[in-house]
Amino acid sequence: MANDSEDFIKQHMFGNPQLKPDEKRAFLGNFRERVAIALTISQLGQAQTKDMVTKIFEQYPEYRAYLNGKMPQSLIDDYMGLAIDHHYQFTILVQNGVRVAQPVGPNDFGLVVADPKKKIKRRILL
Repeated sequence: MANDSEDFIKQHMFGNPQLKPDEKRAFLGNFRERVAIALTISQLGQAQTKDMVTKIFEQYPEYRAYLNGKMPQSLIDDYMGLAIDHHYQFTILVQNGVRVAQPVGPNDFGLVVADPKKKIKRRILL
């Protein structure tokens, strides 16, 4: 009985335990095994990246795009517009609930294309 009470208190004090929270935070809410491609914010600013992302959207229509909502608004608008033009499912994530507010750096992921339901057999290589 005391063990159950202690577990109850710990669960409600620290929240529900999560599986691989750092990995999910890095890949915009996805597990690494489900990610087909992940591009950093600095990579998204390069000219040829938009064409490459367009090809990925066309080749992998069953996947979903995840955009980092903390990156510059111009990048969000560009890639959100690209997803809309190709009728590609997307989600913009601003990870609320993180205790320490950290600014987004150029090496943080800005766009992740992942399968929302299952592990990917073959990742997209650049």
